[in-house]
Amino acid sequence: VQLQASGGGLKQAGDSLRLSCVISEREFRTYAVGWFRQAPGKEREFVAAISWGGTNTYYSNSVKGRATITRDNAKYTVYLQMNSLKPEDTAVYICAATFPLNERSYYYIKNDYKIWGRGTLVTVSS
Repeated sequence: VQLQASGGGLKQAGDSLRLSCVISEREFRTYAVGWFRQAPGKEREFVAAISWGGTNTYYSNSVKGRATITRDNAKYTVYLQMNSLKPEDTAVYICAATFPLNERSYYYIKNDYKIWGRGTLVTVSS
């Protein structure tokens, strides 16, 4: 199973962007997926999570109200839409997947995730 994040780039404060996480696994629909980010010199932190069924989502306080996580199981893809970007959003964004307890479960703890992908760099200038 491989995860590939894309959609990063250089943005200005106030801009929007959409990140994509593609999972190369036909059982994608049974994974709970999360987005994390890691800024230079900082710990990896949770950003957003979505349940297998797509009905439950959870966000960190730092992005709540500015981010929306969705999934398209037919395309094996999870999206993270982020609006009103801030310089402090600058980081490598990484998606991760895990086998959930049920279709409504989501996870925000790093250690709950078993599969990690390579990240995509988002740089927000002021």
